[in-house]
Amino acid sequence: MARLFFSKRANLAEHASQFQLIQYHPDLQLERLATGVDNLRHDVCLSPRFCDIARTHITRLLARHGGVEDLIGVGPAVLGGRPLTPHDRRLQGQKYDPAEFKRAAADLQVASLNAAKNSVNLSIDLLARLGLLKFLRTELSLQFAQVLEKCRTRLRAYDGPRPTASDKSMQLRDRFLNLQVAKKNVVRKAAQELFATLREIEKETLARMRRSLFGDAQQSAYDLFQNRLLFTEDGRDDYLNAEHYVMLGNYERDPDRYANIFLIAGEFFDLMGRTAGLEEMERDHALRGWLSAPENARELLGNGVPEEGPRGEAQEILLNAWTAMLERAGVMPHVIASYEVVPILNEYAAVINAQQLKNAIILRNERTRVDKLLEAHGRLSPENLRAAAKRADSFSQAERQKLAGRFLADFMRYQRDLRRFESVISAMDSVNVLGTEKLRELSSINNTLYEFLLSEEQTVTEDKVTHHVVLKADIRDSTTLTRTLFERGLNPASYFSLNFYEPVNKLLPKYGAEKVFIEGDAVILALFEREGEPAFGVARTCVLAREIIEVVRGYNQQSRKSGLPTLELGIGISYQDSAPMYLMDGSARIMISKALNESDRLSSCGKGARRYLENNVSLFSVFAFQTISDDDTGGNPDEFLLRYNVGGIHLNETGFQKLASEISLQAHDVKLPVLWKPEPVRLYSGTVPLQGGVFHKIVLREAQIPRIDPHDFSLKTWTDRKYYEVCTSAAIYDYVETATRAAAASGR
Repeated sequence: MARLFFSKRANLAEHASQFQLIQYHPDLQLERLATGVDNLRHDVCLSPRFCDIARTHITRLLARHGGVEDLIGVGPAVLGGRPLTPHDRRLQGQKYDPAEFKRAAADLQVASLNAAKNSVNLSIDLLARLGLLKFLRTELSLQFAQVLEKCRTRLRAYDGPRPTASDKSMQLRDRFLNLQVAKKNVVRKAAQELFATLREIEKETLARMRRSLFGDAQQSAYDLFQNRLLFTEDGRDDYLNAEHYVMLGNYERDPDRYANIFLIAGEFFDLMGRTAGLEEMERDHALRGWLSAPENARELLGNGVPEEGPRGEAQEILLNAWTAMLERAGVMPHVIASYEVVPILNEYAAVINAQQLKNAIILRNERTRVDKLLEAHGRLSPENLRAAAKRADSFSQAERQKLAGRFLADFMRYQRDLRRFESVISAMDSVNVLGTEKLRELSSINNTLYEFLLSEEQTVTEDKVTHHVVLKADIRDSTTLTRTLFERGLNPASYFSLNFYEPVNKLLPKYGAEKVFIEGDAVILALFEREGEPAFGVARTCVLAREIIEVVRGYNQQSRKSGLPTLELGIGISYQDSAPMYLMDGSARIMISKALNESDRLSSCGKGARRYLENNVSLFSVFAFQTISDDDTGGNPDEFLLRYNVGGIHLNETGFQKLASEISLQAHDVKLPVLWKPEPVRLYSGTVPLQGGVFHKIVLREAQIPRIDPHDFSLKTWTDRKYYEVCTSAAIYDYVETATRAAAASGR
């Protein structure tokens, strides 16, 4: 027998050796954060308005799932004559909007991301997540107690000697008792709605904004929050496990309890030779890591459906061994029942405990007991339960093996999320969500308070401009265009107004841009960054410039259809790391800024460059050249560059560096046809967050300035200087999108 055991161990180890397994150990660390007033935890203060909205929302969820909305909503009797709180007024009023909580939660978390960006510390956002989660978990219990108290108050109003009052009191008392009995189910349903809302916010807004600001930094930490177990008391809930993982046993006599399955899985990994030579602590650590990676179940067992070929043959052998271990331990009938109970769980949940229902599928005497309970209840038929028991008894060996493979995958997913739960709860212990004004003030004056407010609560203490960006949009060949319009009897003023100036004016509020002044053939705009505001000045100016180009292209299409001439633009963007200066002309302010002059140069287009490049440019619209005679010129070398800019956006180098600090930029090195031959091209892509949860993609090209002969534009050599273009070609954006998806797919 011993020889057979060791032979089997060797065979399994041989088959398992061809599979590559991974380990997963969740970890959540908060770095570079000040400790609070208790010198142990980090002090967090959440927006008072958000807290009020959240309490109202949670109360409504609990009342709806508890079936007592009519008992807590209206009337002074419900409130017991005490002073109304804002929360009470919201409950009494008819202005409740279920979507308000989602908007407020999104706003709060966007504010925390901006705070993290301003402090260059992503731990600030993680701290806000932990504080928000801790607050919501606490409020679920507190608000359920408040709902119960409101129901008790309502019951007292119906107590009395009158028969009608007594009848009504009995009905309400039954509903009240049902609410108390169903507490766990009611809280679970409300909690899972909260989780679903937070997950929607993450997918719709936060994930994209975080990638825009920080790239994929600490993505593994944020994965910990996408875990529905976070809204359970201890990470264990029969209904939640049944619906999303697998329902395990709860009692010492249950062979499928968590501890026992962990032991069986450990023996399985021992047989595969994965723990040979490891000390006990090392073995436990490795085993927890393997069992926390659901990908390992697919690798080893194909999730119950082995692949084709040699790997599939090895998976089949391992699957047989795993199924046999479950059968010997008496676990397999419980595994089958755990899956068969899911379709009927909701039907019997109000009367039968989930574990009792699962055992009724396995044991005849337990099924008889449940039948009697259903008969006493009167309204529920036992037929679906009996059908589930019959199906469980008729499982073939192939079906049992398939279910055994699925069970290991589901157990691993549960093990992973349970460890994620433990990691987040442990980190949450280091967070102190302040609930009193006294503590908030004490922490604030000691500079240890992390306060997260809604946008409507945030006030800028001083309207002080710290940086500014200037955008100049210049119309190419405006003199020729004006003459052409006059010769055709058309009005150039109305043409420019309808096709350029007015469309640009409509964009300004969207980006918070201001018009500096209008020249005859150009418009100059400025975006200002003020103290205390999120700093996205360059990023948003780049998006604004792209939208101006797109708007003009759209109007050009209409002009072509009408036989009218079209507009060509060149846009220059210059960032200056300081506030502009002003001089006064009567009551009018006139801006003085180096960025004005530089944006003018960046938007320009040399006639010689245009003649040479007009028929040679396709993907890119901005070029800069240094001529062989420029070496002898003094002053600012940028002033003597030969530029091409038709339908393009030219960004200064300081602006690019600022952009790289505003959003996360991903580099793409490619070879593309440019001017002389396919050249190495470096592209940068990023996502820009705008107001209202809107995101825009931008792609920039970084290029070296060539030294050329200005007579024939022949390339002499490359300089060390660079210039930057905000790309406007749709083909470039399609290329980058495809490359990004391919990289993400290979990363998986």
